[in-house]
Amino acid sequence: MIRNLWNDEAAAAAGDDLGQRIYSARLIGAEPELVLHGGGNSSVKTEARDLFGETVSVLHVKGSGHDLATIDAAGMPAVRLEPMLRLAACDAVADEVLVKLQRLNLLDPAAPNPSVEMLLHAFLPHKFVDHTHATPFLVLANLPEAEAALRELFGERIALVPFVKPGFGLAKAGLATYEANPGVEALLLKNHGHFTWGPDAKSSYCRVIEHANLVEAWLADRRPAPLVPAAALPVAGIAPVLAGLRGALAAALPEEAALPVLDLRADDATRAFVSRPDLEALARAGVVTPDHVIRTKGEVLVLRKDAQTPEAMRAAVTDYVTRYRAYFDANKARFGGPVAMLNPMPGLIWLEGIGAVGAGADAKAARIAADIGSQSARVKADGPVAGGFRSISDADLFDMEYWPLELAKLGTAKAPALQGRVVLVTGGAGAIGLATAEAFAALGASIFIVDRPGEGLEKAVASLGRDHAGHGCDITQPGAAAAAVAACAARFGGLDILVSNAGAAITGDIATLDEQVLRGSFELNFFAHLAFSQAAIALYRAQAAGRGTRGAEPGQILFNVSKQAVNPGKGFAAYGLPKATSFFLLRQLALELGPEGIRVNGINADRIRSGLLTPEMIAARSSARGIDAGTYMAGNLLRAEVEARHVAEAFVALARAERTTAHVMTVDGGNIEAALR
Repeated sequence: MIRNLWNDEAAAAAGDDLGQRIYSARLIGAEPELVLHGGGNSSVKTEARDLFGETVSVLHVKGSGHDLATIDAAGMPAVRLEPMLRLAACDAVADEVLVKLQRLNLLDPAAPNPSVEMLLHAFLPHKFVDHTHATPFLVLANLPEAEAALRELFGERIALVPFVKPGFGLAKAGLATYEANPGVEALLLKNHGHFTWGPDAKSSYCRVIEHANLVEAWLADRRPAPLVPAAALPVAGIAPVLAGLRGALAAALPEEAALPVLDLRADDATRAFVSRPDLEALARAGVVTPDHVIRTKGEVLVLRKDAQTPEAMRAAVTDYVTRYRAYFDANKARFGGPVAMLNPMPGLIWLEGIGAVGAGADAKAARIAADIGSQSARVKADGPVAGGFRSISDADLFDMEYWPLELAKLGTAKAPALQGRVVLVTGGAGAIGLATAEAFAALGASIFIVDRPGEGLEKAVASLGRDHAGHGCDITQPGAAAAAVAACAARFGGLDILVSNAGAAITGDIATLDEQVLRGSFELNFFAHLAFSQAAIALYRAQAAGRGTRGAEPGQILFNVSKQAVNPGKGFAAYGLPKATSFFLLRQLALELGPEGIRVNGINADRIRSGLLTPEMIAARSSARGIDAGTYMAGNLLRAEVEARHVAEAFVALARAERTTAHVMTVDGGNIEAALR
């Protein structure tokens, strides 16, 4: 059941009508069983002053593309109400005319476009109006006999509106249904969602919760016992399948495009669902609410256990694209003009025995698709036991998918340079590692940090934001690297760039150095680099197998080597020896992997304030030279301290240097003794 989160004290503190509207809208937005990722909308009719100081009646309604969970006043543009109400007398209003009228009547010309359902909010005569896509109501809305079920549940309290595409047509249909049933307290939009209202924010919100819970209780009485899924596959078994799938999805993308990012959901309920015998029928049954189509497409790609090899997945994606092209060709003529086909890649994949996967251009898009997929699975599981599931027609689906007002929700901003790339950074919670993670994230990459477990790792991941992740381990332990890379694949579907950065400066004179100390340094400063490289290469090859052709770059490895590899320092043999070996490893890998298109490069940095060069070490080394710490840190040709961000920028530059491999870039401010010859 959905909890009623209304709090009278918090509501009172929200203030005026708009404050009340924002308060209750956020309560709705915070509950994924009611709305997901910008879905749904809320409004309030009130008064405001225009630019001339005159009081006018306005409708504050959610702006298109805004999210109820985080809505604020800027996301609730005010539209003059009276001109909108006059549209009720019209028989037809073109979309482009409606948008112009809306913008013409905004109190703030710079405000976002009002929601595409704004006009129905305006036509309904109630002060507060809420529109949701509550999961229980989506089951009800897609029943073949939805009206009979509605009467059984609510009697005359809710009226059914036949499916009409959002916009002017839906507003007119909703108004006609309401005027024919003026005593109702809500509308169920067929194949779409739920509208309700009230004289105040509380009554409208409480109706949202009450109605949804009544439907949920009705469904609960009809559900069979939950299916028991097979045991979950270990991460090590899932990783190569996801990597192969990630590569296979490239069949739906331009040849040089970045691979998509994936988001796996593998809870017990999802794994049970994707093992249903009727999965293919449900996959092609359509969306549970029309605005999902721009995130997931109308059809889900199903991959049974025997179709989870790279070759079989590639063939399945190719077949999917063929079906999508046929759907496009069958419907485009109705548009009356040229229309370009959208990306035909499936946004949702059901993997028997593994789970449901959302796919998108970046981690956020993949997460949104996966969340929508989770809700869709619950709706489609309940539909058959409640009376069936019948979505909108292909023609209606196409009209929604290619509707400019719907596509506007996705935005038109240019994609960041590294969007879609998955970057794993070892030692990612340290100064250089975190700076590197931040630099890649700033260009749109999805970051997976590997470091020792603990608060440092947690803070580092949190600082990057929601759509990044981390993994805690001791990278010197057997199997740790393979497990970390597999965890990255389980989180994002694969890997594009390994930044093998972790290390520690271990000191001691070589003549008296304890063998175990040296072996320990080699474990961290060489063997860990080797292990991560080998695990990454295996994943790159799995992705390439799924793709089938070379296409975009199959992967990269970037090493943080050290100037110690070419310019040894006294007392640093335990650090320099494994670093010199890592230097050789870099070039050996570049030599062997070049024919596959895998690039291998590195950085030689010096005197960076980090876990390697601590304040105590800086003080000791500067004191030994009879200089202050600042002079010591700037002891290079440029007489300028080199910072972690400079190393990060060098890693990014190498990652973007498409025709560079086997190269080591120095980032030390100039040190002739460490210059490569």
